[in-house]
Amino acid sequence: QVHVVESGGGLVQAGGSLRLSCAVSGRSYVRSLAIGWFRQAQGKEREFVAAVNWDGLIGDFPYYSDSAKGRFTVSRDNAVDTIFLEMRNLKPEDTAVYYCGVRAKPPAPDSSVLSNPDEYRYWGQGTQVTVGS
Repeated sequence: QVHVVESGGGLVQAGGSLRLSCAVSGRSYVRSLAIGWFRQAQGKEREFVAAVNWDGLIGDFPYYSDSAKGRFTVSRDNAVDTIFLEMRNLKPEDTAVYYCGVRAKPPAPDSSVLSNPDEYRYWGQGTQVTVGS
């Protein structure tokens, strides 16, 4: 059984930073799976933030939403099957529950599909990020 556990959320002031972690267990070859970060603010739909895609020739490569570009960095530590989301210059509008999804499909040649939450099979319970003004 696949387990996905997010951590690292908390309360931070605007302009601050947080590092979220997503630990995946119960599945082999996690390093070759696309992992996505999404967020859901109260009363809103789940929104794509960033993903780490994988290609057999070049390995990992990131894909970001427009709101994440330049502020967030997604990375993966294959030794511990953990994916990170480094968030800098946080804004009050970044306040949401952040979820990590595991895409259990062959590599996606087009990273844009990774922005669709329906592409992901396994999800964690989320971690709350609150940014004060």
